[in-house]
Amino acid sequence: MSEENEELENINSEENQEPQETITRVTGMYKDWFLDYASYVILERAVPAIEDGFKPVQRRIMHSMKDLDDGRYNKVANIVGHTMQYHPHGDASIADAMVQIGQKDLLIDTQGNWGNILTGDRAAASRYIEARLSKFALDVVYNPKITEWQASYDGRRKEPINLPVMFPLLLAQGGEGIAVGLSTKILPHNFIELIDASVKHLKGKRFTILPDFPTAGIADFSNYNDGMRGGKVRVRAKISQLNKNTLVVSEIPFGTTTSSLIDSILKANDKGKIKIKRIEDNTAAEVEILIHLPSGLSPDKTIDALYAFTNCETSISPLGCVIEDNKPFFVGVTEMLRRSTDNTVQLLKQELEIKLGEFEEQWHFASLERIFIENRIYRDIEEVETWEGVISAIDKGLKPHVKHLKRAVTEEDIVRLTEIRIKRISKFDIDKAQQKIDALEDQIAEVKHHLANLIDYSIAYFERLKKEYGEGKERKTEIRVFADVDATKVVIRNTKLYVNREEGFVGTSLRRDEYVCDCSDIDDIIVFTKEGKMMVTKVDSKTFVGKNIIHVAVFKKKDKRTIYNMIYRDGKGGPSYVKRFAVTSITRDREYDLTNGNKNSVVWYFSANPNGEAEVVTVMLRQVGSIKKLKWDLDFADILIKGRASKGNQVTKYSIKRIELKEKGVSTLKPRKIWFDDTVQRLNVDGRGELIGEFRGEDRLLIATQSGIVKTIIPELTTHFDNDMIVLEKWIPKKPISAIYYDGQKERYYVKRFLIENEGKEESFISEHPNSQLEIVSTDWRPMAEVEFTKERGKDRKPNLEVNLEEFIAVKGINALGNQLTKEKINQINLLDPLPYEAPEEVHADELEVVDEQMVEPKPSENIATSEDAANTTTEQNNPLDGSDPEIDDSGQASLF
Repeated sequence: MSEENEELENINSEENQEPQETITRVTGMYKDWFLDYASYVILERAVPAIEDGFKPVQRRIMHSMKDLDDGRYNKVANIVGHTMQYHPHGDASIADAMVQIGQKDLLIDTQGNWGNILTGDRAAASRYIEARLSKFALDVVYNPKITEWQASYDGRRKEPINLPVMFPLLLAQGGEGIAVGLSTKILPHNFIELIDASVKHLKGKRFTILPDFPTAGIADFSNYNDGMRGGKVRVRAKISQLNKNTLVVSEIPFGTTTSSLIDSILKANDKGKIKIKRIEDNTAAEVEILIHLPSGLSPDKTIDALYAFTNCETSISPLGCVIEDNKPFFVGVTEMLRRSTDNTVQLLKQELEIKLGEFEEQWHFASLERIFIENRIYRDIEEVETWEGVISAIDKGLKPHVKHLKRAVTEEDIVRLTEIRIKRISKFDIDKAQQKIDALEDQIAEVKHHLANLIDYSIAYFERLKKEYGEGKERKTEIRVFADVDATKVVIRNTKLYVNREEGFVGTSLRRDEYVCDCSDIDDIIVFTKEGKMMVTKVDSKTFVGKNIIHVAVFKKKDKRTIYNMIYRDGKGGPSYVKRFAVTSITRDREYDLTNGNKNSVVWYFSANPNGEAEVVTVMLRQVGSIKKLKWDLDFADILIKGRASKGNQVTKYSIKRIELKEKGVSTLKPRKIWFDDTVQRLNVDGRGELIGEFRGEDRLLIATQSGIVKTIIPELTTHFDNDMIVLEKWIPKKPISAIYYDGQKERYYVKRFLIENEGKEESFISEHPNSQLEIVSTDWRPMAEVEFTKERGKDRKPNLEVNLEEFIAVKGINALGNQLTKEKINQINLLDPLPYEAPEEVHADELEVVDEQMVEPKPSENIATSEDAANTTTEQNNPLDGSDPEIDDSGQASLF
C-alpha cells in the first residue's frame, strides 16, 4: 500500500470515529467565582430577609432616611447620595428602589410626582421629588437599642444587619426578585387583615391570609397554595356596562397598567378576537377606560372575550422565597406571618427589658441622690483633700442607708453623686424626689406586668397599630371564584366558512364556493355526507372531509340540545331507518359512520335542529308490484333520541322515491333547568347554586336592582350581573311587581305596582332624583309590608302598620308615581310573608296543537324519550309496505338529497 493510500485510510477512519467529550476542570479563582457571584446576588441583591422583609438596598435606604430625618422633607437625590455611603452601587438602582417603596404608600411620606402605578408613568427625576419617613415607619421600623450593627462595605460606618421591624412588613408590601438559579414573588397583602391574622396567631387560633393588590380588581385565590411554588392567582379587571354600546374598565389586574391593558385590547381587536369601535383612556387618580362597541354586539359576550383574549385577565404565580440564616428558604405566607409575629413578640420583649433596665437604673440613682442629699453626706467630703478620700467618705456615708437598694453601689454611682451641682442640692425638694421615685416604681411595675403578660401586651400593640394606621387601608381587591370562559363561545366570528359540497372541501379560502356561516379560527366544524359519514375538524383554509356534503356547521362541544334527524337506507338494497341523535363529544378528524355500516348506504333525509325540534315529513314510495300504501307521514316526535351509533327504527323495507318536509316542528326537549351560582355570579345548567326555574325558548329572566332598574333578558349563560342585583327569577309576564320607594324630590314614600310591557328594555321604576332610593321590591302575587314609624320626642311610638300592597294600589304603568304611603316619619320598612295565592299555570305554545281552529292540549306521546341509557340500542318498527329499489330524487326541497 502506498503512503498516500495509507494516509487517506487513516483520515477516513478518524472521520468515522465519534467525537470524544473533553472535560476541562476549572481551577484557581474560576472554581469559586460563579458560586460567589450567585451567592452575592441571592443574599445581597434580589431576595428579602425574613427578619425585617427588606432587601439590602431597601434596608440601607431606610437607614439613610433615619440618619437624615429631622421631620422635614429631603430631596430624593440627597437621600440617594447618602445611601451610597452604605450601598456599593449606582444612584439609579437606589433611586428606582426608593420609588418602588414610596409607591407602596406605607413607609415613605412622598411629595411630588412619584409616578402612577395605574398608568405606568415613571416618577420625576430624583432631584425634583422629596420624601421623609412616615409616622408608621418611625413607629415600627426603628429602635437603635435593639438593632444589631455591622461595618459598611468600606468599613467607615455602621449599618444595621436587620432593622427591628415589629410588623409583617414583607407581606404588606410584597416582594419580587430574580437571582441566579432562583427567584421570589411574594404578593402584597392587606394591612388590616395581616394585623387581624397576627392577633389570631397570638391567641392560638387558625387564620388565612390572601393577597390584596393596590390596583384593586377581582381575584380568584382558589389555587393560591399559601403563596408557595405551584400556586396560581387569577386576577381580572373590573368591567361594567355603562350602556348597551359602552363598557367601563374601573379597576385593572395587578401587574398591568392602563397602557398595557389598552395595547392588549387593540391587538385582540386587530386579530379579530374581539370587535371594538374605539377606546378612551380617562384615567387620572382612578382608572376609567371606556370601550365603545359596534351596535348589535353583546356586551356580556364582549366582557368574556376581554377576559379570554386580553390582559383583562392574567395569572400570577407566587413563589415564597426569603433569606434566613444567610440561606434561601422557601416558605408559605402563613408561616411567614407566624415567624414575623413571633419575631415581633421577641422584639417587644427586648424593648421592655431595656426599658425595665433603664427605669431601674433611674430609680437606683434617684434613690441614691435622695439619700446623698437628705442625709447631708455631701458634708462628709468638705475636709477631705484627695479624690480617693472623697470616694471613700461618700461610700462610708451611704452604707447605713442603701440596704433597700436593688443592687450594690459602684464607684461610678459615687462619681455621679459628686457631679451634682450645689444649686440643685440647695433647691432639693424631698416630696418631689419621692414622687419621682414613686412614678419610677409604677413604671417598673407596669413593665414587669407587660413582661409577665407578653402575649396580651403584643396583642394590644397590634390593635394599637390597627387603630392608629388602619384608616383607609381596607381591602381593595374583591375575592371571587371565577367561572372559566370558553373562548370558542365568546370569540368574534372573524372569518367566513365556505363549502364545496360536491368535491368535499370546507375552509375559509374557498370564496368562489358556497358560503356557510361566519366562524373564528379557533372553531371546530362538523360535517355530514350523503354516505352517512360524519367528521369534526378544525377550521382551516381548505380541508377535505368527504364528497357529497349535506350539512356543515360550527360544532359546539357538549351540546345536548342540538338534535339531528336522519332517514337513511342501509346498504344498496336494504331497508330504510329513521334515527334522532345528538353529538356531544368526538375525536377530531376521525370519520364516524352514522349508518349500519353496510356499503352503499345513503342518507334520504337530514336536518339539524338547535333546540331539538321534531318536524313531520312525507315518505313517498316507488310504485313497484302490489304496494297499496305509497305515501304516509312520519313524525320525528315519535322517535326516541338515542346515541349517534344507534341503528334507528325501520321506516320501510321497500324503495323510497323521495321524502318531503310537510310541517316544521317544535322542540321535543324538556325545558332547560337553569341555576344561579352566587359564588361566581353566573348562570349554569350544571346544578350549581340556586335553581331559578325551567326555561323554554321564549322564557326570560326578570332582574331588578337596588338602584331601581328593572329589565327582562334571555337567560344566556354568558350574562354578567351587577353587584346591586336584588331580584333574579323567571319572568311571568302577568305577575305584577310591587315596590315601595322614597321620592327625593317630594320627600315622601310611595307605593306602586306595575307590569313590564317592553321586553328586553331596561327601565327605571323610581324617580330620577339623586336622593330617591328603593326601600323594598316584591314579585309576590299578594305582598305584605310592615311600616315602622320614627319615635318623636315627647310622644309614644306609633304602632307598626301592616300594608296589603294589592289592596293599597291597583296595577298601573311603570312610569306612574304611585300612591303616597304615609305622611308620618318612617324608621324602616320590612317585607312580610305574602298572603296565600294560587298562581295560574303557565301554558306554552309548544304544548298546544290546532284542531279545527281551536287550541287543545295534545296527548302525551309514549314514544318520546331522551334517555342517555338508550344510546347505542336498536329498536325496529316494521311497516307492511311494498316497493322497489331506491333512487335519490333532488326535488329542490331544502332537506332533500
